[in-house]
Amino acid sequence: NVTLDFTEDAVRRVAELTIEKETGARGLRALMEKILVPVMYSVPSDETVTVVKINADVVDGKAEPILERKATA
Repeated sequence: NVTLDFTEDAVRRVAELTIEKETGARGLRALMEKILVPVMYSVPSDETVTVVKINADVVDGKAEPILERKATA
């Protein structure tokens, strides 16, 4: 029940990197795994996370994904 959100700049950056490296589907997969594997291990154990947002800085390795959480009482 977690939404994965790629911002427009993230999508553009993924495309730019894939074109620059002249990679096909396997290169794209490797890039996506690099971005998402840490999230795939940490988010399922945290029931408060509702949205994972990926922006261009995350794609470039300059920032961590933005995690939006449920409001707690």
